[in-house]
Amino acid sequence: MLDLVERGHRLVADDLVMVTRRGADVLIGRGHEMSRHFMEIRGVGLIEIPRIFGIHAVRQQKRVEVVVNLTKWDALAEIDRTGLDDETIDILGVAIPKITVPLNPGKNITVIAEVIAMNHLLRYSGHHAAESFNERLKAKMRQATDVGRYLQDDDE
Repeated sequence: MLDLVERGHRLVADDLVMVTRRGADVLIGRGHEMSRHFMEIRGVGLIEIPRIFGIHAVRQQKRVEVVVNLTKWDALAEIDRTGLDDETIDILGVAIPKITVPLNPGKNITVIAEVIAMNHLLRYSGHHAAESFNERLKAKMRQATDVGRYLQDDDE
């Protein structure tokens, strides 16, 4: 999370997010009043983000739009590799998109978190990359009259 702050993103909360529901489908996340804008860095201790990075590095609240579930890498686990199988989590009666990211050493979670956020914004604006790819694949398969022709057109 510290990497995200260093890259210009703003911190709402570190470990504990207080979520409230507004209206039919809006969730707002805030930091707990006691730990708001503090972050624990193992080996360093607690740091106060606005004092180190400036007041622009924090915000009081933010709409909760996507949940990122970080899990330990398991080669035998079934993981959605295409993004076609949308998963949600229910928070206070509101279905929120949930992305599960299996972690192994060396994986750059900062960049992955940024890509998840940008991809979510694209989906929200109507562009779903996995569905676009799937439609392209299905169209190519429909064009092929037989397996031989389909394989013949494959450049690999």
